[in-house]
Amino acid sequence: MHENSYRSPLSKISWFKRKFPGSVFYPLMAHCILKAARAAKSGRYTGNDWAADSRKMLKFLECVGVNFDVENLSHFQDVKLPCVFVANHMSTLETFILPCVIQSHRNITFVIKDSLLKYPVFKHIMKSRNPIVVGRVNPREDFKKVMKEGKQRLEQGTSVVIFPQTTRSDYLDEKKFNSIGIKLAKNAKVPVIPIALKTDAWGVGRIVKDFGEIDPSKKVMFSFGAPIYISGNGKSEHKQVIDFISGKLDSWQD
Repeated sequence: MHENSYRSPLSKISWFKRKFPGSVFYPLMAHCILKAARAAKSGRYTGNDWAADSRKMLKFLECVGVNFDVENLSHFQDVKLPCVFVANHMSTLETFILPCVIQSHRNITFVIKDSLLKYPVFKHIMKSRNPIVVGRVNPREDFKKVMKEGKQRLEQGTSVVIFPQTTRSDYLDEKKFNSIGIKLAKNAKVPVIPIALKTDAWGVGRIVKDFGEIDPSKKVMFSFGAPIYISGNGKSEHKQVIDFISGKLDSWQD
């Protein structure tokens, strides 16, 4: 994605793929993950490989009828400094697709929960990306770790993606959307890029939460906000992030 926006091309989708999208998507996804995990386990998995595999995931979703609308890529493409990307968290989809959107332009890593490093196979891919891992048991310790390791990654030129919501949600609850991304950006003296995401085309699973129903009738929307530079205590900048994301979610709902 080297332009300012991306929209899925019009294509004919077979009846079977539209009726049983998960039956087509998940085997393709599994094959891709297995191949990537083998490379990651042997130390041969690069950021370019990650972006390429993420692009494949996007194409796998498009092949079953899921449409994407991504806008305002220039808001981070034109920034020379590493960034803290702050986004709402709606589904598993964003963690699979954001790498092909951002990693193509700058190195990124994620703040992730430690349970992701316990997934068979997939854990090798995540470990290879040098993530910032939090336990979500002790908020104070998690905060210290994000501040310390996040600043280290940013000083090394790696941008950091943070989902301040503790759980995935179809809406933005301001009370649960903490300001850790703002605090990290202020501490590292880098800008924040807000991201509004609508990714409920990938549902929450009944047995395995991360792998739910794929619904092609729901369009995937990504919108990047203009860079925000932190001054003072960051409260007004945190409100800017919330207002941007909630405004986009409201407009997409309408």
